[in-house]
Amino acid sequence: MRKATPTDLPLLVELMAEFYAEGGYTLNQSHATKAFASLLADQRVGLVWLIETPTQPTAVGYLVLSFCFSMEYGGMKAILDDLFVRIDYRNRGLSSQSLAELRAYCQQAGIRSLSVEVGPANGPAQRVYRRTGFVDVPNRQWLSLPLATATHEP
Repeated sequence: MRKATPTDLPLLVELMAEFYAEGGYTLNQSHATKAFASLLADQRVGLVWLIETPTQPTAVGYLVLSFCFSMEYGGMKAILDDLFVRIDYRNRGLSSQSLAELRAYCQQAGIRSLSVEVGPANGPAQRVYRRTGFVDVPNRQWLSLPLATATHEP
């Protein structure tokens, strides 16, 4: 993996469009470009990495990490907001390897907790996350209150 830079914006939006299309969503590319640009401009709110392989000239995936303070853990918490690997590169260990690198980064950076939101029917993603050490949190349920338009349309 390597940290993304502003020059990677077109590639990031392309990858995100593929990711969202798999879920049946249409990506608002203008909104996604602005969101990536904001994130890349301020590492205090999060980071973006590109997933690369030695045999492919361009990235085959990406991941987005967002930060916030957690009272429960008494420090910074990170949320794995997106993890995507192109279909042709799946089942090669790239997601697991990327998650291991992400975990090491978070531990080194003093992140106290790492969370991920995954669809209840997305068994393959759940298996990857569980193999990496993610667990269900007893007596917790992730709820959201949208206060802005999403980057995708159903």
